[in-house]
Amino acid sequence: MASTSDIRNGLCLNYNGDIYSVVEFLHVKPGKGNAFVRTKLKSLTTGRVVENTFPAGHKIEDVRVERRKFQYLYNDETGYNFMDNETYDQVCLSEAMLERPDFLKEGSEIEILFHAEKNIPLTADMPANIVLEITYTEPGVRGDTATNVTKPATVETGAEIKVPIFINQGDKVKIDTKTGAYLERVKS
Repeated sequence: MASTSDIRNGLCLNYNGDIYSVVEFLHVKPGKGNAFVRTKLKSLTTGRVVENTFPAGHKIEDVRVERRKFQYLYNDETGYNFMDNETYDQVCLSEAMLERPDFLKEGSEIEILFHAEKNIPLTADMPANIVLEITYTEPGVRGDTATNVTKPATVETGAEIKVPIFINQGDKVKIDTKTGAYLERVKS
């Protein structure tokens, strides 16, 4: 058991029968009345964000979690399969647990958050950005550079992104995995 003074960003707690992670918090001490902690909590099972206010000194049930690095192996009808690089244990995650599975490339590393006592996966975090090769894109038109012109391109995982017109087939590009946006061309 923890109290409201232990609340910090990233803390996982049991609340209303679900596991939540603290996204934002603010300790408030008004001039009149008791202090309280205003929080934004994100459900690790549904992804829904709720706001809640805890009175100062309120007991909360914290949940012990572990972050482990896993390597992406393959995708089949059961889901996305990953392997722990230290123990070689494998875990299968559903597509709903992954933010952008279309950017997963064989050998990519992700971080999976596990419930420590029950050893069940709660969430999977993709790396902030990933480098992929362009497998198909139309050639750029010369002279069409007055504004930031983009064109569609397919990367080696099959995902489609928008890239600037100077990017060609075979180029490697860095992509933001949260938004799917092109960041920069990577020199080989």
